[in-house]
Amino acid sequence: MTKYQGIIPPLVTPLLDRDRIDVDGTKRLLNHVIQGGVHGIFILGTTGEAPSLSYRLRRDFIQLVCNEVAKAVPILVGITDTSIVESLDLANFACNAGAQAAVLTTPYYFPAGQTELIQYVESVVAESPLPLMLYNMPSMTKVWFEVDTLSKLTSASKIIGIKDSSGDLDYFQQVLKLKKCRPDWSMLIGPEHLTSQAVAFGGDGGVNGGANIFPELFVSMYEAAVAGDQEKLLVLNQRIEKLQQIYSVGKYASRFIKATKSSLSIIGICSDHLAPPFNRFLQPERDAVAKILKCLETTS
Repeated sequence: MTKYQGIIPPLVTPLLDRDRIDVDGTKRLLNHVIQGGVHGIFILGTTGEAPSLSYRLRRDFIQLVCNEVAKAVPILVGITDTSIVESLDLANFACNAGAQAAVLTTPYYFPAGQTELIQYVESVVAESPLPLMLYNMPSMTKVWFEVDTLSKLTSASKIIGIKDSSGDLDYFQQVLKLKKCRPDWSMLIGPEHLTSQAVAFGGDGGVNGGANIFPELFVSMYEAAVAGDQEKLLVLNQRIEKLQQIYSVGKYASRFIKATKSSLSIIGICSDHLAPPFNRFLQPERDAVAKILKCLETTS
């Protein structure tokens, strides 16, 4: 099984309207992050607005990304759905399109108990043609992959690791202990401001939304963290902290996706259209994002 390490951006899904992909923007975005040195691409996750997209569009996006990337870097595809049948159908489609792994979070809407969660993951593992990375995103799904649950799932050889977006470093350190029995697992963290600390603890990298915008910055941060170059790391993390200011623009959890798409639109990569029920940033918010990006450019 492939071990995933480094910076793997959770790609936004560029849209022209509620059910139409910004194809040219997607191609520019893929070229942007690959040229920026990323180590893989994760599509149809939270940043990719997957739950808001039609099944047809999800499949079209998987095919487009796989065709464009052409194995330049590994592609991980989010397959989470409220229906296990739809998740498995998406896993099969992603496999046939050329993706390397599937990513599965806890089912949302109806909260599952941990025993049910284990059974659910085991069912997906048994039927998925792709290796599976688990995705801990309790702020959105309301359910954690508890450490004991993950420990029980280490016996499943097709599970290849976990992406943790809880923001809880104590939890992440507990998860890292599972490497004793599964040294092949990839342990990736979501929150970008925690990535260097996670790597220092023994993590394998980050699935960082900001890498959509400035992939080189995050790749350099990862490389400095691996090398233990504290002086360089301090400078790079200061820049990442400045970038984080875009996430304070706007309200509600959707501001993270809005800020990322707004940034990509400002720098000329792709459309900033969001899937309903969300709207793109209007001019005051867009101006605030542009000001932060301009500050980063002048201090680079």
